[in-house]
Formats: sequence, structure tokens, C-alpha cells
Amino acid sequence: MPYIEAKMSIKLDVNQKNDLQKKLTDAVSVAFGKPKAYIMACIEDDKALYMAERKIEKGAYIAIRLLGSASKSSCQGLTGEICDILQSDYGIDSANVYITYHPVDLWGWNGGMF
Repeated sequence: MPYIEAKMSIKLDVNQKNDLQKKLTDAVSVAFGKPKAYIMACIEDDKALYMAERKIEKGAYIAIRLLGSASKSSCQGLTGEICDILQSDYGIDSANVYITYHPVDLWGWNGGMF
């Protein structure tokens, strides 16, 4: 039931989007012990991102929503892993990455509630 939303300032081809989705899903699954079958991801590329009133050529905003809460240490470890993925695969400096975590108490799926 985690939902990963990635907004990237760079343009990605279909293979890169699929690869990023897989890597983010794997990382979130391990960090929070959630089955991959319930993780949804949205990858949006070529977005205009700004920081300190300047356009970021290579940057990302990642929002992760999850049912219930997560420990700060789990989020810290996942933040490092995501930044490593973005740096090694896409050349995005971690100083140009924001990652937010959003615990959700009520989550609907398949006509019901978790």
C-alpha cells in the first residue's frame, strides 16, 4: 500500500522509467517490509523544479505515502538509498533531491479499507 510519486527534472525514456520504478519499489518494499504487489508508483519526468529560486537542471522530488507510520531510522536508510540510486543512475546530486514521507491512517483499496 505504499505509493511512490517521483517528479524528475530530467527526461527519461520508457526503459529508464521502468528501471527507476523497479528500483524505488524494491527499496520501499525492503525499508518498510511491504509486499511489492501492493506498491504503486508514478514516475513523472521533464518537470520544472526550482530550489532557492533557480531552476534545477538535474533534480528530483520523491513523495512516499504509506499506511501507518514508519520509524525515522527506516526513512533515513531509505533516503540514503534513493539518493544513491539517483546519483549513480541519473547523475542527480543529493543536494537537489527532496524526499518526503507521508503516513496515512485511512487507505482504501478494492472497494474496501485496509
